[in-house]
This record gives sequence, C-alpha cells and structure tokens, in this order.
Amino acid sequence: QVHLEESGGGLVQPGGSLTLSCITSGSIFRIVAMGWYRQGPGRQRELVATLTAGGSRNYGDSVRGRVTISRDNAKSTVYLQMNSLKPEDTAVYYCNIRAYTNYTAWDDYWGQGTQVTVSS
Repeated sequence: QVHLEESGGGLVQPGGSLTLSCITSGSIFRIVAMGWYRQGPGRQRELVATLTAGGSRNYGDSVRGRVTISRDNAKSTVYLQMNSLKPEDTAVYYCNIRAYTNYTAWDDYWGQGTQVTVSS
C-alpha cells in the first residue's frame, strides 16, 4: 500500500505564503510523477502543480508564477511553496503520486487533503 500524508495547511492572509508538505510511504517500485491538486468550495478538483520523475514541472494557469513544486527524494517528500496567496486559492489541497507498485502498471494515489484558507 501507498500512503500520503499532507501537512502545512492553515489560515493565511492575502498576500501571504505557505509551504505544503507531503510525505510518501509504502511499497513504491517507481514514481512516474508527483503533484498537488486542489478543490475549492463548489468547484471541481483542479491541477496546481506536477513534477515528473524526470524533473519536468507543470503548473495550473491560475497559480503559475506564484507556486513552486519541489521534492526531496531522501525524505520521500514533495513540497508546494505558495506565495502571493489570494482568497480564491482557498481550497483543500491534495497530494498525488502516480507510481508503480509492481512491474506492470501504475496507479494514482491520493492524500487525505489539507485545508488552505486565505482570508483577512
């Protein structure tokens, strides 16, 4: 089994910064990509950022230029640094990993989510 545990969410004022962390554990054979998604009130889940095993990054249009995804392989952790936060960034943020747990097929795994609230 693969387990993802997010942390770092909370309440922040507009213009502030937060760093989310996601620690991965379990029987991972090979990682394809890691990422962050979010779901705001009354909205569909959307891409925030992804980072492939090869190092390619992709960012959602609404956050590009304000967030940075990174990873620490030694700590099995992926981070999301968020700056210049806006009220519309309020959402539950989910960590995702796409990985092989065997030789044949990959699967998507999700964390339980961490709430980020941007409000004065």
